[in-house]
Parts: sequence; structure tokens; C-alpha cells
Amino acid sequence: MFLTQLVVLLAGSLYGLDSMERSDESRRRYVKISILNRIVVAAVLSAAWLVGMSVPANAQQQSQEEQQAQQDKKQQKKDKKQKKDQAQAQQQRGQGKQQQQPAQQQADQNRQQQQRAQQQQDQNRQQQQRAQQQQDQNRQQQQRAQQQQDQNKQQQQRAQQQQDQNRQQQQRAQNQQDQNRQRQWQRDQNWQQQVQQQRQDQNQQQARLSQERQQQRIREQRQSVSQYRQDLDQRQRAGQQHEAELQRQGRTAQYRYQQEYLGRLRQQEMNLRNDRHEYNNDPYFYTAANYRYQRGGRYYETNRYGANMLRQAVNNGYEQGFFAGQADRQDRWRSDYRGSYAYQDANYGYGGYYVSQADYNYYFRQGFQRGYEDGYYGRYQYGRQSGGTFTILGAILGSIIDMEVSH
Repeated sequence: MFLTQLVVLLAGSLYGLDSMERSDESRRRYVKISILNRIVVAAVLSAAWLVGMSVPANAQQQSQEEQQAQQDKKQQKKDKKQKKDQAQAQQQRGQGKQQQQPAQQQADQNRQQQQRAQQQQDQNRQQQQRAQQQQDQNRQQQQRAQQQQDQNKQQQQRAQQQQDQNRQQQQRAQNQQDQNRQRQWQRDQNWQQQVQQQRQDQNQQQARLSQERQQQRIREQRQSVSQYRQDLDQRQRAGQQHEAELQRQGRTAQYRYQQEYLGRLRQQEMNLRNDRHEYNNDPYFYTAANYRYQRGGRYYETNRYGANMLRQAVNNGYEQGFFAGQADRQDRWRSDYRGSYAYQDANYGYGGYYVSQADYNYYFRQGFQRGYEDGYYGRYQYGRQSGGTFTILGAILGSIIDMEVSH
């Protein structure tokens, strides 16, 4: 580049010399100048050559230095850039770490919360297990207590049964003594009754009812029987309702007894409907009254057939009362003879003849009350049982029916 500038300068000088040659006036001056210019040109050329030789070396060295400097600058820039990039990366990593730290902390907190929640669940599960174990223990204790109560109850029942057996044995011994006394009394009574009966028969043969009075008694009896049939239908419907009540109360033994009682009533009604009573051949209707008894402050008269029917009413009541009381005792029900359907009905064994239904019902209930008490308490205070037949004691019967012989 330097050599190019020098060549241009020399060319300019030569161009000046040429122009100077064209002037005639200054030809001589030109010769001198021309020699001088040539010397100058030669010097310049020599210098230029030297310079040309030295310039490439210096330029090359300078170029290398510049290249080295450029490389150093580039390296510095590169180093700066790397440092900057590293700093940025470091900063980004720091920022990333800073950003990651809250996330990590949040993750740690979440993990800790999960661990605490898991621990809480484990504690709750353990508490539930302990509560379940406690419930099982309580249930087992309750079961053991219930078993103990059942055992105690069974022991009490056995003790009660033993007491009942002892009481029954004592009662049987007492009853045996009473029966012995009663038999003796009964034998005496039977002998007296036989004597009285013989006398009454003799009197009856002399005191036979008139035909008109006999027919009147037959008409009254037929009306009474007809009314009694209608009453039996109504009583049976009431008995069915009472059966449903016993089932609702769970009184199994009393329910069975009432079924048997209603079965006997149905058979009794059937016999009554099929009966073709021969009134004219029945001695009741032509036999005059020779007994009298008192009920409710009034006296009533009857003959020996009516008197026997009233005694049978008391015995029938005692028997049915004994069964009803025994059933309530088996059901562990309270003593309540008035609540029994048999007591309310009081028609068992009544065929509609010889005495009024009201009289039969009254004396049936008198025997029923005493039989119920004996059956409920497992004793024989008012009657006895012999060969499957229940009969009330003669002394008790005499206190219930104050039967007098009329003359």
C-alpha cells in the first residue's frame, strides 16, 4: 500500500518534468532539473526498493501481531463471553436452585404432611382397633354377665321348683289328712242323705205335680233351652276373640287350655242341638220341689234333680278353674281368675235343664275361683283329684250351697 503511494508520487513528478520540457524558454533549466530529477528518481527508487523490501517484513510482522492481537481480542471476547455465559449459567443455576428450593421445600412439606397424615391415620386405626377391642371385651363381659344371670336364674328356678315340690309334698300330706277326714264326713253325709232321700222319695210319691203344673214347667224349660242355644253361639264368638288376645300376649299354656275349653263347648252345643228330650218321661218335670237354697239374699226351690245339677256346677267350676290357674302359672302370668274366658262364660257342663242358666253360672264361678287358686299355687286346699276327676271338698261345697230340705 505504501509502495503504491510512492509510485503515484513519482509519476506525478515525471509528468511535471515532461511539461517543463515543452517550454523553450526554460530548456536549459530543464536539463539541470532533469538530471537532478533523475538522481532524485534513482534515489527514490532505491529507497522505494529498500522500503519495499523492508515493508513486507514489517507488514508481515505487523500483520502477525495484528492477527495475534485480534486473536487475543477474540479470545478475550470469547473468554468474556464464556465468563459471561458461565456467570449467566451460574446465575440461572442459582436462580434455578432458588426456584427449585421453594419447590423442594414445598415437596418436603407435602411429604411431611403426608407422613403426618399417615401417622394420624395409623393412630386413628390403632384407636379404632383399641375401641373395637374394648367393645369386644365389653361384649364378652356382658355375655359373661348374662350367662351368670341365666345361671343364677336357673338356680333360682331350681330352688323355686324344689320349694314348690316341698310345698306340694306338704300339701299332699295335708290333703291326704283332709281327704281322710272328708271321706269320713262324706260317708256320714251320704248316710244322712240316703235317709233323707228315702224320706223325700216317700214324700214325692205322695206329692206329685199336677198335669197342668207339669206342662207349665215343660214350656218354661223349652224356652230356656232355646235361649241357651242362642247364647252359646255368641259366647263362642267371644271366645275366639279372646284366643287372639292370648296369642298376642304370648300366653301359650292358657291359649291351649282355652282351645280345649272351646272344643268342649262346641261338643256341648252339638249335643244340645241333636237332643230330643222326652219331657213327659223326665221325673224332674213331675217331681215337686223339696229343696231350697239361698242366693243373693233370696230363697229358691228345686227338687233333687236341680240340687244335683247345682252341686255339679260347683265341681265343674273347680275342675276348669284348676286347669286355668295351672296354665297361668306355667305362663308365669299374674293370678287373675276373673280374666279367664272360662270364668266369664261359666257354661261348661250346663245342658240347659233343671236349673236356670244364671244359677248354674253363679255356682260354676264359685267353684272356678277356688279351683283356680289351687291350680295357680299348686295345692289342693279346696278340692282333690282322684282318678283324673276333680271334686271340691264336701265342707267347701256345703259352705257354697246352703241346701236345705223343705217339707
